[in-house]
Amino acid sequence: MAPSYDVLIIGAGVIGSSIAFHLAREGAGRLAVIERGGVCAGHTRKSAALIRMHYTNAPEARLALASLPYFQRWSELVGGECGFRSTGFALLVGPENVERLHRNVARLVALGVNTRVLSPEELAEVQPTVSMAGLGAAAYEPESGYADPIATTQSFIDRALELGVELHLRTAVTAIATRGGHVTGLKTTRGRFDGPVVVCAANTWSPALLSTAGVELELWCRRGQVAFYHSPARLVGKQLALIDTTSGAYTRPEGAELTLGGVSSLTGRNPADPDRYDEEVDPDFPADVQERLSIRLPALAAAAYSHGQAGLYDMSPDTRAILDHAPGVEGLYVAAGFSGTGFKKAPAVGACMAELITTGRARTVDLTPFRFTRFAEGEPIHGTDEYELPTDWGHGF
Repeated sequence: MAPSYDVLIIGAGVIGSSIAFHLAREGAGRLAVIERGGVCAGHTRKSAALIRMHYTNAPEARLALASLPYFQRWSELVGGECGFRSTGFALLVGPENVERLHRNVARLVALGVNTRVLSPEELAEVQPTVSMAGLGAAAYEPESGYADPIATTQSFIDRALELGVELHLRTAVTAIATRGGHVTGLKTTRGRFDGPVVVCAANTWSPALLSTAGVELELWCRRGQVAFYHSPARLVGKQLALIDTTSGAYTRPEGAELTLGGVSSLTGRNPADPDRYDEEVDPDFPADVQERLSIRLPALAAAAYSHGQAGLYDMSPDTRAILDHAPGVEGLYVAAGFSGTGFKKAPAVGACMAELITTGRARTVDLTPFRFTRFAEGEPIHGTDEYELPTDWGHGF
């Protein structure tokens, strides 16, 4: 006889693990996480793991803001360690985007975000190693920074297990079982699991899994690369997490000895199959990233390359997540399409999805803007003041 559960969660990345933790905390019954590999074995472990509130749209900013207290008080609210480092964060824009930046920061302040606009000279006071060439202004968040994606995911799972969640690793889901428009469980490589509620948090594997239940989800794979460099001695003092819209690069410290860097537009070949792609960075990627980073941080121009890695983003049509029940199938829920910006929102996403599943409505943050049907309704999520960015950037802000 197949084991029976109240809720089955597909995926043990940071999103699925957060949902499991929050469902257990809500007392949602017998729960199981079904994972094709190991904990944080997919794309979460390759996340740049920036923690920042700056978005040009309120729905994403609200999720990021609701998640920040978790990272700040992790041992108290979750347990274990998440590796959060409050380095401060700044989003940099050129002169053409300064007015948009001011309006976006004003909206974020109204939501409760601790942020302010800095002139180039003021930014240089915060981080003296930043070059001001071509810089118009910066949105500065003193409380933001970065975390450890593996430690974050593992501590979510560890606490979920303490609360009674069952974890089935190396168990690939082959189909979502339904009958009469209702979820009945999962078919897997290790047999069937029965349950009236399934949450698909399977990143780039979500469309194929949902299709087995007759649900079509429009997502595509975008390769994302990051490189790590040995931090030079000249890069001393405060090192912010940065997104530089003038060069397309982003960076943050990685502990005391390394610096992480990436460029959104330098993806290499985007695969159609999430099981078949090059997980190593392209040969010219480290040098290309270093060239972009050194525009803003000249001290990195001669930094020695350490290593790199590539993961996949699950890209949605508007580059924002789908957080909703799946239309036409009772008991089926979706948390996918984060487009490379899901890590920082994972705590609030878990809370919201647990509330949606157990009470029918999310209380922590209103999930209505993230509904499954928004594309068919002609209501994608876009900010009023999106920044002017190169057309090959993979996602917005």
